[in-house]
Amino acid sequence: MTSAPVTALYVGKVRHVRLKPVRHKFVYRVFSIFADLDGLEAVSRRLRFFSLNRFNVLSFFERDHGDGKGNVRNWVRENLRTAGFRADGRIFIQCYPRMFGYVFNPLSVFYCYTSDGRLEAVMHQVSNTFGERHSYLLPVPPGLNGAAIHQSCDKQLYVSPFNALDHRYDFTVREPDERYAISIRESDADGDVLVATFTGRRAPLSDRGIIWAVVGHPLMTLKVIAAIHWEALRLWRKGMVVQKRPDQPPPAVSYQGPVEVEAPADNYGGDIQRAGLGVFSR
Repeated sequence: MTSAPVTALYVGKVRHVRLKPVRHKFVYRVFSIFADLDGLEAVSRRLRFFSLNRFNVLSFFERDHGDGKGNVRNWVRENLRTAGFRADGRIFIQCYPRMFGYVFNPLSVFYCYTSDGRLEAVMHQVSNTFGERHSYLLPVPPGLNGAAIHQSCDKQLYVSPFNALDHRYDFTVREPDERYAISIRESDADGDVLVATFTGRRAPLSDRGIIWAVVGHPLMTLKVIAAIHWEALRLWRKGMVVQKRPDQPPPAVSYQGPVEVEAPADNYGGDIQRAGLGVFSR
């Protein structure tokens, strides 16, 4: 059983392993925030080096998430209700913060709880470098009791120029505690294409913690966007073919409704561990 979620920093590593048509792998050191959307204003008032919707060493701007129009809490709850969820509890987000005013989030993850503390849904918001976003709102089966959460859906948004759109995503997450872990496995009809993971350890979201994270990861958010283009160049030089980008972006959100049946016992392993990542080892 996991402990109640708390607002914090998570410091760790992003790993990408491309399995075909060419092998490619990279690892970068990063940190992210994990925050209660209803508590960000209080955190902003408490800390000198963190602000909500204002410039600071680290900051969280609501327009960086959701539909880009602000009040991301209401946006998430409206989509939860549309999909048939209760939407009556706290919502946490895991993402990169702005560092000195800049951020690009390839993936922001919303953890959506009920009023009695059960995680009922996870929303994975994917962004591409063309300014487009798509959110995959997926249910969490009851009865997991801290076990890994497995979610699958069809890919909707053009992201990597080397990956076709007719792929499928398999997400594996756990409720964050002392550790954070998430993996995204992208596959086509013939099997896995790539595996991406983020794993980290919890650190306090405090002024001291912020300075420690920033000093340890200088210009991190600029490095994220630079690394995306650098790794794309490396793949192109390996002979990867650019896929045509669709003329029209997809709708903002795709979703699956609530699941009432308890999940089977957790038997996670397989492809990610074979890729040498060991994401959910305790």
